[in-house]
Amino acid sequence: VQLQASGGGLVQPGDSLRLSCAASGGTFSRYAVGWFRRAPGKEREFVAAINRAGPAAIYADSVKGRFTISRDNAKNTVYLQMNSLKPEDTALYFCAARDGAYVFRSSQYPYWGQGTQVTVSS
Repeated sequence: VQLQASGGGLVQPGDSLRLSCAASGGTFSRYAVGWFRRAPGKEREFVAAINRAGPAAIYADSVKGRFTISRDNAKNTVYLQMNSLKPEDTALYFCAARDGAYVFRSSQYPYWGQGTQVTVSS
């Protein structure tokens, strides 16, 4: 499966953004999808993941209550709605997929899209 992330941009603190991860080349409903991010000078970290059919999802503590992951299997797309953005959310965001249940460990996702940059700054 191939993944394409989009929707990043430059926003101010408190603003919202919605990232999209569009999939092609596979049976999308087989795959759990996760979002990860890498901030400058930091390791890649888990953000959120959603199970194959949704809506069961898991979140990093740092985004819980502010970010919502969802999916539309008819459109082969997973979304990450990000509200109340903070400067510390600034990072390159990646989506990834695995055949099976969602997990938070990035090494267990074999399929990755390119990143989309999110910058939160006043």
